Amino acid sequence: MASNSILCTSSYLNLRLFVCFICFISRCCSYGELGPYNSFTVSSFSYPPTTVGPSGFRYIRVELPPWFSSMSVAMISDVHRATGDIAKVPKSTLPLICFRDGSPPLPDVNSSLMDSVLVPHSNGSFKGIEALQSSEQCYPMQKNFTVKLTNEQISPGVWYFGLFNGIGPTRTQSKMINRAPAYSFSANITVEGCTTLTMWGPDCNQTINPLSCALSDSYSPADNSSEAGFYNQTIEYVISCKNNFDTSCHRDGEPKFYSLDVVGVSQELKIVAIDVWLNETSSNKTKNASGINLICFARHGAIPSETVNDYSSNINKSPIVIHFPKVGRWYITILPVNLSKELGGSSDTDMKVCYSMESKLLECPVGKAGANCTREMYNLQTALRKGSGYFESYYLPVSEKVSPDSANFPLDSLLTNSSLHGEPDETWTYFILDIPRGAAGGNIHIRLASDAKINYEVYARFGGLPSLTSWDYYFANKTSSSVGSMFFNLYNSSENKVDFYILYIREGTWGFGLRHLNITSGVSKFQTTMSISLERCPRRCSSHGRCDTSLDVSGLTTYSYCSCDRDHGGFDCSIELVSHHGHVWQSIFLIASNAAAALPAFWALRQKALAEWIIFTSSGIASGIYHACDVGTWCPLGFGVLQFMDFWLSFMAVVSTFVYLGTLDEGLKRAVHTAVAILTALMAYTKATRPANIILVMAIGTVALLIGWLVELSTK
Repeated sequence: MASNSILCTSSYLNLRLFVCFICFISRCCSYGELGPYNSFTVSSFSYPPTTVGPSGFRYIRVELPPWFSSMSVAMISDVHRATGDIAKVPKSTLPLICFRDGSPPLPDVNSSLMDSVLVPHSNGSFKGIEALQSSEQCYPMQKNFTVKLTNEQISPGVWYFGLFNGIGPTRTQSKMINRAPAYSFSANITVEGCTTLTMWGPDCNQTINPLSCALSDSYSPADNSSEAGFYNQTIEYVISCKNNFDTSCHRDGEPKFYSLDVVGVSQELKIVAIDVWLNETSSNKTKNASGINLICFARHGAIPSETVNDYSSNINKSPIVIHFPKVGRWYITILPVNLSKELGGSSDTDMKVCYSMESKLLECPVGKAGANCTREMYNLQTALRKGSGYFESYYLPVSEKVSPDSANFPLDSLLTNSSLHGEPDETWTYFILDIPRGAAGGNIHIRLASDAKINYEVYARFGGLPSLTSWDYYFANKTSSSVGSMFFNLYNSSENKVDFYILYIREGTWGFGLRHLNITSGVSKFQTTMSISLERCPRRCSSHGRCDTSLDVSGLTTYSYCSCDRDHGGFDCSIELVSHHGHVWQSIFLIASNAAAALPAFWALRQKALAEWIIFTSSGIASGIYHACDVGTWCPLGFGVLQFMDFWLSFMAVVSTFVYLGTLDEGLKRAVHTAVAILTALMAYTKATRPANIILVMAIGTVALLIGWLVELSTK
């Protein structure tokens, strides 16, 4: 098991130093030591050597707190493969390490995307690291794999590492014998953090100014909206967030950083600068700065920059308006640019720009969302399935219009009435649900069914409400959806049925939006039902396998996966690898081929070698039953028992033939048979399928034959 250590915040600094001093004396300090720039070790995990077998995989979960500064990953494996040889290795046997934010990686869901997730890695550097925030990336496993990710590259939260020994549809296929090589790895994962919550950056040397928020009595969006009057009537309250200091001043090119927490689903986040002016300390004058460039960058989860940001604008001229901001911490960077132009090219280094920065968070009344807070929004409550597995449940709207006795709920009584607003193309109904902690290895299943054509588009988004311009997954029709996405899988959808999965869904808040199409004021006589459920394996492994559940290495997350039969593969066992016709012929040849044992058995019977006759006959019968079980025809005993009997009797048949050919007396033959039976039983029980066993059995038989000849020669 992994060993870890977690430190407290800076308010417990003195206590931590005292504890470390005491532990240092006894040489057992498990707390992290203070490093440069006021950083400390938040957690440190050490994973012992672990073997990943052929087609096997393991997951590791790592939690990064909001104050983390960097994460270091160091892995050592016994993979010996040069970088130039990777292109020659089949993906079904290529060892990989994959990263994903929020839920376990699944690199072989879509066969057309397997090449896009595979990124070259060399000399400890990542290529395409920016893509980690929006998808997953996989890298060929090396003997020494080391990488350091900072809070400027990735966001806080839960991250997953997946180690795979080959990818592709055959990874989940059951195999009688798999001789692909295994590899082992050991890992050390260390998370560093800043001792002060207001510090940020890889070295904890950047000051973050948290904004203080309070309810605002009034709000006027007239400066940036034509619907100011309507907003005042529909918005329940506005949260205004400001810096602790009313005015901020800084020089040209000197950035300042701010943070803001969005704790619930919100309608809009607006960032604006007011009272902007220039301050020349050398001349003790102030000047109007209406033309100054005050560039603002906003980013969810990490500090933004000029190259990496979610939103940007010159807030001295127009504010940043973020519709449906994600739940969590937002970071804001304000950077004055070209201040000297305001003074006609002056080179005054003491010149500063001063301003008051304000952020306003608009909240809709309970049960309302969308444009002008006129759309219906429902919170979904969890209903556990009876007799279900880990986290299996379905979700129902919290409404008197929905019966709690069924997993399906009617949509007609819940939809937003478009006739009241005159905007049929922009009529939405929203649903909010929470994926519990530890359920990231499950899958969200969404279904719509109707007696007529379905006139809805479905949009899903993590952390906030979706829109036409901001979504993670969507389904409009069979030709327009997120089918190209790695974690979106569409099944059997038609004009009156929608059926899709979001695979390995992230923990946290999810927003779903139904966009109404061709809405009329009249009530439809056809009813549309919807269901949203959290399931273990998609489509119950398509009835071609079993759904297994396991824990990640840290033991904090359960994940489910399909173990397919001999003929199918893929993450949901929906890919036919062996056709039914081919399966029949394969079964016939595998089982019937064991009739060849009748020939040596008949010869042994004619020679009155009864012991050899029993071995040959038993070997043929055991092998036939074993292969019948392997192809799914008949299994009178457990698969492991049948495999042991098949290999052991086969080994005994080979050695017995050599012993019989040797001219030994009966007493010596019985002694050799007994010794060989013990030795071959151990070989069949430990590693029956290893190729070296064939050489060992032939060697044992040859030695027995030579001993017999030597005894015969010495007698004569």
